[in-house]
Order: sequence, then structure tokens, then C-alpha cells
Amino acid sequence: MFISCFRRKRLNLSTIAIKVEGLVKVYGTIRAVDDVSFEINEGEIFAFLGPNGAGKTTTLEILQSLRKSTKGSVSVLGYDVSDNRDAQKLKKEIGVLPQDFNAIDKLTVKENLSVIAKMYDKHVDLKKLILTLDLEDKTNSKFEDLSGGLKQRLGIAGALVNDPRIVFLDEPTTGLDPRARRDVWQVIESLKKDGKTVFLTTHYMEEAEILADRVAIIHKGKIVAIGKTKTLLEKSGGGRTVILEDVPESIIKEIKNRFPKATIVGTDVRIQILKLKEVNEVISYLTKKGLEQSLQITRPSLENVFLRLTGVHLTEEGELT
Repeated sequence: MFISCFRRKRLNLSTIAIKVEGLVKVYGTIRAVDDVSFEINEGEIFAFLGPNGAGKTTTLEILQSLRKSTKGSVSVLGYDVSDNRDAQKLKKEIGVLPQDFNAIDKLTVKENLSVIAKMYDKHVDLKKLILTLDLEDKTNSKFEDLSGGLKQRLGIAGALVNDPRIVFLDEPTTGLDPRARRDVWQVIESLKKDGKTVFLTTHYMEEAEILADRVAIIHKGKIVAIGKTKTLLEKSGGGRTVILEDVPESIIKEIKNRFPKATIVGTDVRIQILKLKEVNEVISYLTKKGLEQSLQITRPSLENVFLRLTGVHLTEEGELT
């Protein structure tokens, strides 16, 4: 359980924290970001979901004024990121966990945070920050001795030193084991409770589905879908799927005749259901046939959405297949 060191802020989901219009970034003949537009509300977790090389990090770096755009306009907290004076002011209002985050190996958790704190005129109480990120028992541990999950947690702590209004997290759980990944998720969820706006890039479907209020799916530099997670699942998730395993061959043909959308893989049967009322019909039929013991029902997921919109799978490593 995390105890916040930040002053609780009243959320205002009607206020736009980030506004991007017609963003383009070209490298030679490659359009890394291709006419991207979106808005992020204050106090929400917004996930940029896509494979490696889709344009996620490039977009993120433009929002942070680390990279210039080729075309388009970007406003973050009312600042024009292309204006150098605005960019300097913006840096005091944001926190960043880069994809390749690292710290000084021989320094302790506390010492590393102290180094970061010196970059700002004002910063939060570091002892409270360490407590907030549940790093108290690692205060005097060297960075090189921390596990992957703890290193990422320290990275998030570093991004929060200046008590930012917006936190940018670029692939924060890449390479972590499932338990460490969920620990980081807990930290991210706590940021929203503190009223912070979180921009999260990830190639993990489950991560985006669990954490984000809204998701933008980016593929080959273009946003192919954007909206609330629930809405995306209902619109493009393909409905529920009834899965039957080890179905007798004598019944498979009968099932196919009764449910034309059924897919047969060996002795397994998958029946796609777009309308919830159809579930009862399928279950009733299969129960009469004595097949209820082998029945599973899966709900639509962002993985289904991504596949339906792009025609390709996204692996755990962030690659396309």
C-alpha cells in the first residue's frame, strides 16, 4: 500500500492537459509519426499502445520538447513545445521515466534521488517520496544491487521529485517479471489517485487494458483507434468467444451446421458471439449435448482489437507477427 507524499489534487477531467494536432515527424523517407492527433484530459491515465517502432517514443519525446516535429502543433499544459521559452517552463511541470532509464550504480537510492533533486529549484521531501514508492528498506542500497522492478520504481520516484503535473512513462515495465510488473502497475495507479496525468507508452495489451482510462492504438506511425478501453472492446473486440476442447468428431459437424461462425482446430471448437444474448443459446445447446464440462468463455481484449484493426499479432516483446 502506497502512502502519498503529494498533496491530493482535485481532478478536473474536463481540462485538456495535452493537445496534439496533425503531428508529423519525418526521418529522411520514413514518416515515424504520420498525422497524429489526440487530446489527454487532466487527471487521466492515457496509454499509447503499439509495437516497437510504431512511433510511440518519438511522439513522447516531441511532447517533452526533446525532439522537434516536422509538422503539426503540440500543447502541453498550455505550453507550446516548439517554443524554447515555453519548453523551459514546461520542464518544471513534468516528470519523465525514459525507456532506457538508468541511474548511478555506486550510489544508493537516496543518493540518486538527491542528485535528481538538485536539478530543480523546488522538490518534494525525499524521505516521504521514498516511503511513497515503498523503497524505505532500500534507502541505503546501491542502484546496482536493486532488482529490475525496484530499479523501475526508483525511476518513477526520480520522475516525481519535482511533484510534476504530468508524468511520462515510456515502456515502464519492459523486461520485468510478472510480479514486478504488477508492483509497478500499483505505483502507476497511485499516481492517478494523487491527481496526476499519466502518459504511458506500452506494447503490453494487458497493461493498457488494466491501467488506462483511454487508449490510443498506434501502428506504423498512425493512430488506428482511440477511445475509452471499454468502448474499444465493444466496438472492435469481436465479441466473446466460446471455446470447446476435445469435442467428439461425431458432434463437430453438427456444431458447425448449427453455428456457421464456429472455427474448428483439430478437436477444438471456437464459436464467436457478438451479442451477449447469444451466449445463453450456445450454452443451452452445448449443455444438452453434454459438453458443458469442456466449455470456456473468453471476453474481448485489446489483443483482439489490435488484430482486427491491423491484421497482425503483437508479441510480448513488442514485435509484429
